[in-house]
Amino acid sequence: MSGLSITDFKPLTDAPAKERGYPDNFIPSDKEEYMCAQHLAYFRDLILTWRQDLERENQGTMADLQENSTIESDPNDQASLEYEQTLELRTRDRGRKLVRKIDEALDRIREGDFGYCEETGDPIGIKRLLARPITTLSIEAKTRQEQKETGYAG
Repeated sequence: MSGLSITDFKPLTDAPAKERGYPDNFIPSDKEEYMCAQHLAYFRDLILTWRQDLERENQGTMADLQENSTIESDPNDQASLEYEQTLELRTRDRGRKLVRKIDEALDRIREGDFGYCEETGDPIGIKRLLARPITTLSIEAKTRQEQKETGYAG
């Protein structure tokens, strides 16, 4: 994702507040009811913006790869070009997988499951969702999962 994180994205702020479902400069907090309509609208917009930016990057990459797919006369230049293209394709593959997770998060918003741990059903928490809005596990559940994967039972 070219060095960007989710915190670099702002929700669709060009839409009027009435259409967004939350006021200007709104950031979900523990002050509101957890996963109220404003929270869901905010995260929906945040995730949609992220998805649109990933799609735009993907289109740019594909256009760049098509333009720069020439054969270089120098074998070293050709090897460098192919290496750069391979790295870019790996990055795009990660982006494609991220888009799939984003779509799953949008489905959870539509179904009313967004913001709740898929393992325990407990709230994931606003801070964690602001850091990683596509997450499906609470910190506790994620920690258990990682400990199980590494064989550490502490």
